Amino acid sequence: MSKPMNSYTGFAKVYETFMDNVPYDEWAEYLKGLLSEYGVEKGALVTELGCGTGEMTRRLARAGYDMIGIDLSEEMLDIARYEHEEESKDILYLCQDMRGFELYGTVAAVVSVCDSMNYITSEEELLKVFRLVNNYLDADGIFIFDMNTIYKYETQLADRVIAENREECSLIWENYYDKETRLNEYDITIYTKAEFEEEEEEELPPLFERIEETHLQKAYQTDTVIALLEEAGMEFVAVYGAGTRKLPGPDCERIYFIAREKHQEQKYYGAGQEVGHKDRD
Repeated sequence: MSKPMNSYTGFAKVYETFMDNVPYDEWAEYLKGLLSEYGVEKGALVTELGCGTGEMTRRLARAGYDMIGIDLSEEMLDIARYEHEEESKDILYLCQDMRGFELYGTVAAVVSVCDSMNYITSEEELLKVFRLVNNYLDADGIFIFDMNTIYKYETQLADRVIAENREECSLIWENYYDKETRLNEYDITIYTKAEFEEEEEEELPPLFERIEETHLQKAYQTDTVIALLEEAGMEFVAVYGAGTRKLPGPDCERIYFIAREKHQEQKYYGAGQEVGHKDRD
């Protein structure tokens, strides 16, 4: 298994600062609506893949779901666990690669937002993720995830530089997109105030630490993702433009996929689980 380029180590320190414009509350309401619509009730066990600092995990926990958050970055999970300690005390956080994650049993739903699935940069590895999800879902369990679209990478990100300056830190985002491979690379440079012991801080002028990271994502065609879901043994249910119940338009920047677990002959479903699909209209 190849090592991903995006480790969210240094970036973890300022992640929540620069993501404060993300409409997490709006996204959470949309996601809760989808979970309810597909029969995932409050109190159900739900796993979030690529949970980061737990912004969505905590919101779903507040809504009454029993949450497990999985992320590859221990630094991001440390923020989830310790900087949000009170809200996170009933959430199980696991430091795992989603391409090889393991759970103690099956769950009612798996979710993934903030384009975490775009970080899986080959169809082979995306198929691995989908197969694992299918394996760890309850009978008829639901998988909901979002992805950035080809349109977004080509027109909104493309080859450009984004810079943002805050009082305590600054960020430079240099983006490169290859239309042929549909790989999107962004090089992040962060300047953040260096931390000193209290007595040292009084004697020194402000000093800034430079942090650099490179991240890689891939844009997928919708038909490819649907085909991989079905190859993984899942039932494709729907694809929506983000925040809607409509098919994505040509200028849609983020889309949501919904798939359902299908019965597997060799899978143990546990006591009380109905094997096979429930009757649906």
